[in-house]
Amino acid sequence: MTSSRERLAAQQAELLKALLAGGDAPAGFDADRLRIEANVLRNKQSRLVAYLRPDLAEALGDRFAALFREYATSRPKTDTIRARAYADAFGAWLVERGEIPKPRGRFTRWLRQRRI
Repeated sequence: MTSSRERLAAQQAELLKALLAGGDAPAGFDADRLRIEANVLRNKQSRLVAYLRPDLAEALGDRFAALFREYATSRPKTDTIRARAYADAFGAWLVERGEIPKPRGRFTRWLRQRRI
């Protein structure tokens, strides 16, 4: 038998998946409203990443939003990763995909240590 806490945790996880990782709307939720809210949250994250890593936003130009959406959907931010680390992980992902050139200097050392 599943406790009420476990059921609530599962429902919350389903809602977060819908909001942050492109999952289906849980039962009882309006799919259109969740899609709108998911876009709002992703845009907020995108602005924060652009603020923390303006070099990425500048290097990508018009491609920034689409690439960040792809990254954030497949790797949603959790409460265990800080915003700057998430922005840096996005940068590492871009380098690995060849979207931006491998940086030189301090960031290169950081990238080698993290290998995300």
